[in-house]
Amino acid sequence: MSYMTPQEIVHELDKHIIGQDTAKRAVAIALRNRWRRQQVDEPLRHEITPKNILMIGPTGVGKTEIARRLARLANAPFIKIEATKFTEVGYVGRDVDSIIRDLVESAIKQAREREIRKNQPLAEDRAEERILDALLPPARDLGFEASPSEESNATRQKFRKKLREGELDDKEIEIEVAMAQTSMEIFAPPGMEELTSQIQGMFQNMGSGKRKMRKLRIREARKLLTEEEAARLVNDEELKLGAVQNVEQNGIVFLDEIDKITSRSEVSGSDVSRQGVQRDLLPLVEGTTISTKYGMIRTDHILFIASGAFHLAKPSDLIPELQGRFPIRVELESLSAEDFKQILTNTDACLIRQYQALLKTEGIELNFSEDAIGRLAEIAFSVNERTENIGARRLHTVMEKLLEDISFNATRYSGSTHVIDAVYVDERLGKLSQSEDLARYVL
Repeated sequence: MSYMTPQEIVHELDKHIIGQDTAKRAVAIALRNRWRRQQVDEPLRHEITPKNILMIGPTGVGKTEIARRLARLANAPFIKIEATKFTEVGYVGRDVDSIIRDLVESAIKQAREREIRKNQPLAEDRAEERILDALLPPARDLGFEASPSEESNATRQKFRKKLREGELDDKEIEIEVAMAQTSMEIFAPPGMEELTSQIQGMFQNMGSGKRKMRKLRIREARKLLTEEEAARLVNDEELKLGAVQNVEQNGIVFLDEIDKITSRSEVSGSDVSRQGVQRDLLPLVEGTTISTKYGMIRTDHILFIASGAFHLAKPSDLIPELQGRFPIRVELESLSAEDFKQILTNTDACLIRQYQALLKTEGIELNFSEDAIGRLAEIAFSVNERTENIGARRLHTVMEKLLEDISFNATRYSGSTHVIDAVYVDERLGKLSQSEDLARYVL
């Protein structure tokens, strides 16, 4: 759980997301409240539930990125799902309970990776010993246990030194490894995902534990044996119990496109299951128990963050009970030309830095002048205003079109330096940005 203060959380989010201060403050407070709740004594702690957040704003302004970065900061189980993928119980499609099952799977995967990283040094030592055993097999069993001689110990240390220096990487050895399990995909009928998952697990476990001899280069054997030893060091039962508890106390679910499951009274049509999905989501958000193959999961303290553009619908079109379960509402602003300029240059993994790194692999030095950055921001903003407003995603399209020639002919330009200025930007994008028809189809 994160011990960061709201100010520190916002500062971290500022490295990746430009603007949207209201939304950042709301999620920072929500995350800090998770930590505050852990400091409260029982039984009051159990009564404190998270205040779910509804983010309203056009596409491409940072809604999804805020939730993703927040989960990374919290190091919490996180899942992003599209609300439109789900249908009311009884219709063909996924039911909403699978959200929690997927969240648990995500938490277990996250916990396993963390344990494997923690056990990596010990796993590497064990893998090294197994490789040395293969290089220097023990003497034949003659009915008694012989103590290792000083000479054999010295030989083992000599081989260990060569192994660590990489001198033996290309030598082939024969080792015993676990057989790779064949994956079997079973297509689940609607509403039976849990049963199908259990059947699939049963068939996969039938082949576990089998081993075979393989001849491998030491370089490949070291990697394979390290992975195997790291997996052996993980206590699966403890890991699953910890992951389930982590989901219940710290889980974050990001419900995207929630506006697409609203029912608008003035529109009639075949939206048979929109309100049904909302009704199915309601117990999940307000707190219920979901059955998973790892046990029962309580959703009372899982934080739900919903988002939607709400172009055609309004938050008030959601059923009243669901509206009440998202007490914190934040509106995200559309991006200005100045915001685009900041996105191009001021984030940790800004677009300009990404393209410079990509082309540097081809030996091309790419430099952008201040006026070029300003012009790119103006073009992206202008095209968004005159066609569909897709937010910061427009910058990806503009940058791809701008650098198309350099990217395509990169091998010819290897070893050269390219300075991108406003004149170059206008040569490549000027006509496209001025013609609304061309901008609509190309940019």
